[in-house]
Amino acid sequence: MSMDRAALVAGSIRLASGVSFLVDPVRANRVWGAPDTPDPTAQLLLRSMGYRDALIGGLLLAAGLRGKDTRGWFLASGGADAADLLGGAGVHHRMPRSQRLVGLGGAVFGIGVGLWGATRRKAPVETRELVAPPRL
Repeated sequence: MSMDRAALVAGSIRLASGVSFLVDPVRANRVWGAPDTPDPTAQLLLRSMGYRDALIGGLLLAAGLRGKDTRGWFLASGGADAADLLGGAGVHHRMPRSQRLVGLGGAVFGIGVGLWGATRRKAPVETRELVAPPRL
C-alpha cells in the first residue's frame, strides 16, 4: 500500500487550518488578513468553517495515509474554497486590502489545488504475484 503524499500535505494543511479556527477563531481570522475582532455571529461562522476544514482535511489525510483514492476529497476541498470565494465576492469591496489578498487569494489557490488533485490519474493498485507455497 502506497501513501498519497499530495493528499498528506493538502489534508494536513486543511486540518491544521480548521483546528486553528476551532481553537482561536479571532487569531486565525487575523492570520487570514482580517485586522479587526469579528462580532459573535462572525465568530460562529469562523468556527463552522473550522469544523468543515478539519473534517475535510482529516478525511483527505486519512485517505492519503491508507493509499485510497483521494480525488473526491480533493474535489471537496476545492469546493469548500470555491464556496468561500463565492461568498467573499459579495463583500469584496468592503474587505481591507490585506484580507482580499490573503483570504480570497488563498481561496483561489485552494480551488486550484482541489481541481489538480481531483483530476489526477488514479494511482495504480499495487499487485503482488501469488506464489504457491513450496511442496514438502
